[in-house]
Amino acid sequence: MKKKLLFLLLVFSSIVYGQQITLSKKAEISVLTVDRGPSLYENFGHSAFRIKDPNNGLDVTYGYGEFDFDAPNFYLKFARGKLNYLLSKDDFSRFYQVYEYYNRTVKEQVLNLSQNEKQKLYNYLITNYKPENRAYLYEFFFDNCATRIKDVAIIATNNSIEFNNPKIFRAKTFRSLIYDNVDKNSWGSLGIDVALGSVIDREATPEEHMFLPENIYKFFEVATKKDGSKLVKKSNPIFTKRPSKASNSLFSSPLFILGIIAIIILFITYKDFKKSIRTLWLDITLFAFTGLIGVFILLLWFATDHTGTHQNYNLLWAFALNILMIGQLKKKKVKTWFIKYLKFLIIMLCLMTLHWVIGVQVFAIGLIPLLIALTVRYLFLIKIYTNLP
Repeated sequence: MKKKLLFLLLVFSSIVYGQQITLSKKAEISVLTVDRGPSLYENFGHSAFRIKDPNNGLDVTYGYGEFDFDAPNFYLKFARGKLNYLLSKDDFSRFYQVYEYYNRTVKEQVLNLSQNEKQKLYNYLITNYKPENRAYLYEFFFDNCATRIKDVAIIATNNSIEFNNPKIFRAKTFRSLIYDNVDKNSWGSLGIDVALGSVIDREATPEEHMFLPENIYKFFEVATKKDGSKLVKKSNPIFTKRPSKASNSLFSSPLFILGIIAIIILFITYKDFKKSIRTLWLDITLFAFTGLIGVFILLLWFATDHTGTHQNYNLLWAFALNILMIGQLKKKKVKTWFIKYLKFLIIMLCLMTLHWVIGVQVFAIGLIPLLIALTVRYLFLIKIYTNLP
């Protein structure tokens, strides 16, 4: 009897849970914008919807930023651009507690929606939250937790939203928009600048600026509906970040660390020049490192679905063929073509500088000392191989 009662209770609960709630006139739908966090994947903030209806005892959030670390081949799918993100649902109280604990500012914008628009948006989220609909193929610039907020709002209002440029709006490239959230002289920025190609150095359209949650907030703040009314009825901070000490250190930055490595390379090269010798382990290390980075860049370009990794001219310094030249480095006397290959590497570094100067692609500032050291080392190798009997 107890088992039957338990079964009936579960069935009844699932039926009640699955029923469509009709929102009352007191219901409010808001967009929540969470400020950036300390980790790289948190550096760009987060966006979510809040559905609040006191008459129905409802106060929940829906966000498109959840992913499952336990998914099969998680890291491989992430690297290949085939990772599915999920629509998440939380009680607002839990949502608030999480970001209060991690000390991240949360701002709310209550949307000016008609009763039909509120219901349509809520129904859309409920349908989208079903197991068969929750997953979507994440794309950093064009389909993420922020762009989905914009898209759902547009659907709910029957495409009646007109996005205006904020007062302080300034046209920027995708890379510049990233720099607004990530310090240029950081390891996260270095990784982004090495992995992403020249395609993100084009100017983003105003609407494309909204791939960032903070820009969703700015554009929604001044957006209007076709009837002339404002999209946002009221804005208010829900939680304001507590003051904290900055933890970034110049001595752990890429520019400092790679600068030290570059000085070591230049010092060894100077000693080799004075003694007319060659430090073999250094050359093998440099060719293996630049070659492997080049292979990695090629894989990101041609073997993944990431749109931002195409046309990556970091290949001009991280030349994949370097990995195949290690055999030549081990020989006491190299082939004549290898000297020409070294000259070709110098030309490639010059082309990279030209690409940087004319704005084809912006490269990581942390690489500057390493690129100088590579140029000097290649010139030294050309000299010493040319003078061999």
